[in-house]
Amino acid sequence: MIESSILRKVAMALSGLFLILFLAQHFTINFTSVFSEDLFNKLSHFMGTNPLVQFILQPILIFGVIFHFVMGFILEIKNRSARKVKYSYQSGSSSSWISRNMFFSGVVILSFLGLHFYDFWVPEIKYKYIEFLPEDPERYYEELVHKFHSPGRVAFYSISFVFLSLHLMHGFVSSFKSVGVNNKYSNTIKTMAIAFSVIVPLGFIFIAIFHHLNG
Repeated sequence: MIESSILRKVAMALSGLFLILFLAQHFTINFTSVFSEDLFNKLSHFMGTNPLVQFILQPILIFGVIFHFVMGFILEIKNRSARKVKYSYQSGSSSSWISRNMFFSGVVILSFLGLHFYDFWVPEIKYKYIEFLPEDPERYYEELVHKFHSPGRVAFYSISFVFLSLHLMHGFVSSFKSVGVNNKYSNTIKTMAIAFSVIVPLGFIFIAIFHHLNG
């Protein structure tokens, strides 16, 4: 029982670290849209037409997202069922609000991913594989900016990235602990993980607001 619990936590950690790599790559490409429409179009066109990305990495990514959240729900259910008495959290508890509400922040992020897939992935599939429209390497920037015309969508994106930041602050650091990283570099890793957890979500919020105001 203990071994299976440890394996689930390791699987959760590894899938989370994989998704963090994707998040970093996704942010890097999206951030180019702030200063270079041409570069953003070129990178997006490459990602959108490269067979390796489309038919191997993209399915792996989708599986990774589903696996991570399903595993998170399973761990939450197991943790709740293991508690005979619900914990009471007093002021000064060593357990942070973030760690106690990873499930809640995960649900918010999952809702955001649903909207994000609806906004970008579904239209992309429709464009290429249902309507079979000719590929236009210049279309990506305009499509991105169009999505941020709505202030409501920008607000929801921004709130979701705040919760992503909170989720990462605990999850990123915990992932390294779960896979057994505990050495002299642990404090440096923790500092870098927290910095990433703040900078990248804020960067995504900046991108959304920038295109809303300048689109």
